[in-house]
Amino acid sequence: MSRLVNLAALQTHYGHDLQDNIDRTIALIRQAAAGGAQIILPSELFQGPYFCTTQDERWFATAYPALEHPCVTQLQPVAAELGVVIPVSIFEREGPRYYNSVVILDADGTALGTYRKSHIPDGPGYQEKYYFRPGDTGFKVWNTRYAKIGVGICWDQWYPEAARAMALLGAEVLFYPTAIGSEPHDGTLDTRDPWRRAMQGHAVSNVIPVVAANRIGVEKGLGDDQHFYGSSFIADHRGDLISDLSRTEEGIATGTVDLTFLDRHRAAWGFFRDRRPDLYVQN
Repeated sequence: MSRLVNLAALQTHYGHDLQDNIDRTIALIRQAAAGGAQIILPSELFQGPYFCTTQDERWFATAYPALEHPCVTQLQPVAAELGVVIPVSIFEREGPRYYNSVVILDADGTALGTYRKSHIPDGPGYQEKYYFRPGDTGFKVWNTRYAKIGVGICWDQWYPEAARAMALLGAEVLFYPTAIGSEPHDGTLDTRDPWRRAMQGHAVSNVIPVVAANRIGVEKGLGDDQHFYGSSFIADHRGDLISDLSRTEEGIATGTVDLTFLDRHRAAWGFFRDRRPDLYVQN
């Protein structure tokens, strides 16, 4: 029997008003759920503008304990009402420690736990090491109502080891909330296509669907203007795009995958059977 699951990635712009950002996200979640989506991915740090373009201590005041974050507390009843799974990206504070995290809300609104971003970038326009510690949770897989899912956060998406670790833990779909766009140090550098290809490669090498949600728009006043290139997508197990959005449109990318077929097809490829961890350790 087929196990079909309907996936969605949200794409929109965000500003300085936390409540407006939450309301905008909820409206898109409702729209996605009305179209049949069961697991719905908002983009990274949708609580506000992407503040990591500069180093400014005022942004530490926008972090909350994971289960007290307004994005989590306001999306929990929405998840329960609509019966949908939502990975919620937040700026997390735990005592004196700060993380770029995601809280996984199951389809009854239960918070299944938290993943903290493992790979933290530090470069022009993406100065995240000033704000976030490297995550201490390790990679995780969440047994939600509809599928076992793995969630990486933005910079994690460039690392094949992260995708493989989640696949080895039993993930059936990989999700990546993202905030990425222009490179302030080089106006000629456009990373959109490599960004997509990296994740499409994870899909191929692990025979697994991949969902990526990015923001759009130009965010001003936090150092150099940052142009976010959207292009959110869903790739199937072959890396082919089954749904994608443009660089500028607000909307929802949706797609349906058959987890029963994928489980059998993944076994047939033999990527996990033929691994050689003994040689990896030696090297």
